[in-house]
Amino acid sequence: MDKNYTKGNIFKIIIFLCFLSSISYAKQIDRIGKHNVNNASFQITHEELSTNNLVNVEFSVARLWNEVLLEAIRGDFARPTVHARNLFHTSIAMYDTWAIYNEVASTYLIGKTVHGFNNEFRGFVSSEDSEISIHKTLSYAVFRLLSHRFKNSPNAIDTQERFNELMDIFGYDISITSTDYSSGDPIALGNYIAQIIIDYGLKDGANEQNDYANNHYSPINDPLIAFTSGNNTITDPNRWQPLTLEIFIDQSGNVLSENTPEFLSPEWGDVAPFALANNVITNYQRDSNPYKVFLDPGKPPYLNDPATSDIYKWGFSLVSIWSSHLSTEDAVLWDISPKTIGNIPSSSFPTDFSDYDDFYQLFDGGDISIGRNENPHTGLPYEPQIVPRGDYTRVLAEFWADGPESETPPGHWFVLLNYISDHPLLIKKLNGVGEILSDLEWDIKSYFVLGGAMHDAAVASWSIKGWYDYIRPISSIRYMAEKGQSSDSSLANYHVEGIPLIDNYIETVDAGDPLAGFNEEHVGKIKLYTWRGHPYIQNTSVDVAGVGWILAENWWPYQRPSFVTPPFAGYISGHSTFSRAAAEVLTKLTGSEYFPGGLGEFVAKKNEFLVFEEGPSQDIVLQWATYRDASDQCSLSRIWGGIHPPMDDIPGRIIGEQIGQEAFNMAAAYFVSENEEIPSNEAMLVYPNPVSTFDEINIANTDNNTNFSLFDLLGKKIPTSQNYNAEINATTISIAPLTAGVYILKAKNSSWKIIIN
Repeated sequence: MDKNYTKGNIFKIIIFLCFLSSISYAKQIDRIGKHNVNNASFQITHEELSTNNLVNVEFSVARLWNEVLLEAIRGDFARPTVHARNLFHTSIAMYDTWAIYNEVASTYLIGKTVHGFNNEFRGFVSSEDSEISIHKTLSYAVFRLLSHRFKNSPNAIDTQERFNELMDIFGYDISITSTDYSSGDPIALGNYIAQIIIDYGLKDGANEQNDYANNHYSPINDPLIAFTSGNNTITDPNRWQPLTLEIFIDQSGNVLSENTPEFLSPEWGDVAPFALANNVITNYQRDSNPYKVFLDPGKPPYLNDPATSDIYKWGFSLVSIWSSHLSTEDAVLWDISPKTIGNIPSSSFPTDFSDYDDFYQLFDGGDISIGRNENPHTGLPYEPQIVPRGDYTRVLAEFWADGPESETPPGHWFVLLNYISDHPLLIKKLNGVGEILSDLEWDIKSYFVLGGAMHDAAVASWSIKGWYDYIRPISSIRYMAEKGQSSDSSLANYHVEGIPLIDNYIETVDAGDPLAGFNEEHVGKIKLYTWRGHPYIQNTSVDVAGVGWILAENWWPYQRPSFVTPPFAGYISGHSTFSRAAAEVLTKLTGSEYFPGGLGEFVAKKNEFLVFEEGPSQDIVLQWATYRDASDQCSLSRIWGGIHPPMDDIPGRIIGEQIGQEAFNMAAAYFVSENEEIPSNEAMLVYPNPVSTFDEINIANTDNNTNFSLFDLLGKKIPTSQNYNAEINATTISIAPLTAGVYILKAKNSSWKIIIN
């Protein structure tokens, strides 16, 4: 427990955290869940929002400020990019504070040159006890930074009051604003750290000084008026289309004055990243305007492109078909335990769009999960959990959607990190090895790593979104259906851009069909067997829309009617990128791919959890054996939710995995002295694989003494060059253009098959 906690303010902290909890969206109580060590799980229920962790007040000062930050995000506009940056910059304030007081660690920003930003630091010797001093410095640094960042929040008054209240609990005078730390004043040092980060943020490319406004992006398509039928305002079915709603309430529950929200952060590739390197940037131009793209995955499938048009149609049709899984009336039961769901190796991700139909189950839903035989912690098989598929899919879509009062996807993973950190079975060792860290050191280091990863995930995925500007399902499905069908050229409603006909799911309205209309005006149109949408919900407390045949021109994603679809392009999925990056970070932080005890859970109570219709019909427990399983589940939720087709998903997972690994390696290099090795219990990791003939091969967890050789299958050595990056403990292998095929990479006693395509 921090020395700054006295008997007098422990009770205040308990009340303060309970207050934060009580005003949060129900699912956010992950951070105060119920421990269940005997069952090797960490279960969360809405009713158990109380005292299990709070009475001991063993939260570090970093954790308390993280909780306040997450609550501030929930009250702000729903801007995943902006809040990924806020989470990262706050983690810098925490980490650099700790590093200044540490004899071994190196600061990230203070006293360094980062992305061309210079700042002076003359060193610091505290005039007080170091533990109390760290507490003061960190609190003032975070307080000043967050007060600056959230001063224009729609809930700025309440948010600032919570900042002030926590400072008051600590007994800190917020009127002290001096940044002169030369006398050893820890308060002045905190103010100075905050000011440096604020100055850096005004020069990092985010355009913060203009409220993060877009500089030059303009949509090519006119808006789709969502509550009207069809989509006759779109001109390019491959590009993003704005949506006009009767009322727009963003993911944080804020009613916006503009009913047609603009694209969020299409130029976010201009923002200075954390661990993303310059050699993964591709520079493009559109309308003479520059677009910087990180980790460019290449173009998505396009309608009317002979090579990919059928894939485009398949992917968006799959979204409609999976919407037919959002009802319990079909009596389909699934085992949603780790025994059946999860355990997909990264090597199983398809690397070509033409192979996606082997990964996703078009009609039944889900992917190629094989599950796991047993919980490695208990040595016992995972217990089956048989539930209606329609409950599982709806809960999944809602849990991962990050709806009103959400901390947005990057913040959601901080909630999960806090949930993991609270688990009694977690041993707080970096990468699972070395000394056990104090709560403060664990929180500071884990926030720094995860913050860097979430920030890079936002920079990379939104740089791709802005450039490729890809269409969303609501626009694509309605557009294709309005054109007609593309399966039978002999029919009158044939159109090359039409949606493919699929028996029992996508069909033509014939005469006499219940959907034909009083005057048969809908004959020849396309109908979908899918989730019926909001017109079938009058009372959200008791009604269920269900699944049935509707006119395709009225198709709706499984989202709130005041939100519908996020206001930015689909390709690539931000959820997939954030989640996979976070999963890799959590795996490396804890030294295990598994949740503590081998099982993480979230409980959605019967008829309480769903928001815009009644449900689920029984208690549903989302379960994950590993962090990657949770990430993969998050990715699928966006398809069932009608937000992404498969082609948005997999590139995000692949890119997120690389981002997470590199963020950990980058951050860990700051934690040790120059001559000290980063603790590691993992073998060297090679990525990407497969690799393009013009790409580079990266190997994580290496050292400067490791030499790599590349051979073809005949044993001929291939000329290469290698470069070791000491900051992230990684080696890059540059290869000359090679013919496609399988090659062997060797080093020490290890070898890998490398596929070049």
